Amino acid sequence: MIRPPALRPGSRVALVAAAGPLPPGGVERAMDRVRAFGWEPVAGRFCRERCSGYLAGTDDERAADLEAALTDPGLDAIWFLRGGYGTMRILDRIDWPALATHPKALIGFSDNTAVHLAAQRAGVVSFHGPHPHTAEFPDFARDTFLPVLTEARPAGVLPFPAGSAGCAEALVEGRVEGPLLGGNLSLVASTLGTPFAIQPRGAILFLEEVGEHVYRLDRLLSHLKLAGVLNAVAGIAIGAFSEVPDEGSEGRPTVRELLQDRLGDLGIPVAFGFPFGHVEDNWTLPLGVRARLDAGAGTLELLEPAVAERG
Repeated sequence: MIRPPALRPGSRVALVAAAGPLPPGGVERAMDRVRAFGWEPVAGRFCRERCSGYLAGTDDERAADLEAALTDPGLDAIWFLRGGYGTMRILDRIDWPALATHPKALIGFSDNTAVHLAAQRAGVVSFHGPHPHTAEFPDFARDTFLPVLTEARPAGVLPFPAGSAGCAEALVEGRVEGPLLGGNLSLVASTLGTPFAIQPRGAILFLEEVGEHVYRLDRLLSHLKLAGVLNAVAGIAIGAFSEVPDEGSEGRPTVRELLQDRLGDLGIPVAFGFPFGHVEDNWTLPLGVRARLDAGAGTLELLEPAVAERG
């Protein structure tokens, strides 16, 4: 895997809206956040646009902003402003091999999982992490965000928020190493059968989701199972499955019970409850970097640097 150069004071960070539209003031908050980290924000030309009620501009506009940022050698990172929906619509419009020519950190999560899957195909490490437009960016999120992007050394065992259990819960105990891959469950499932499908063999698969009913989570996990993804990975780390509207109601299983049912018989380590996903205390996870999942201990350890030293 190609590691993008570490970010440093003065790094130029493109702000791109590849998916949903920004709320009022969102771009300005994002620019302020980039400056607070000592970097220079470069807002995409079309990042304030709206289209169809759920897209940040037309496909042409969103693709143009992403392509321009991706191919600009004067930019050091692309920080996606928000998720929502829309990245899949433009994946086939982007020159992804150009990322390997001018590697830069791609940062975001949720719908931007599609971008991470494309980056994996290009052989470049990318970063599943918080979006910059939100009003809150807790200290915990900041303290796991900055080191992985600015320091060319392994981050080691990742911490848990204060006041939490301090570890994930083992659904199936065991210890395994492999490259980190994954992201939002819906996007991982939706890209199967496309040129951007996940390449799961030997990976530690990490998954998160938000707002899906229990039966839909069941369907998505069953899709991954039938497609052979779950039988190919070395282990599974589950983050937040947030805002499940019918969890435990009218005889429906809890998320934990569903995960045990769908993942408990795979014969690989599985742990549930890591701090990433649609939660404020959100880890930043580098995709393509080798990691160690210890399901029994409920820990995830990054074994390699995610960024390269600058020359």
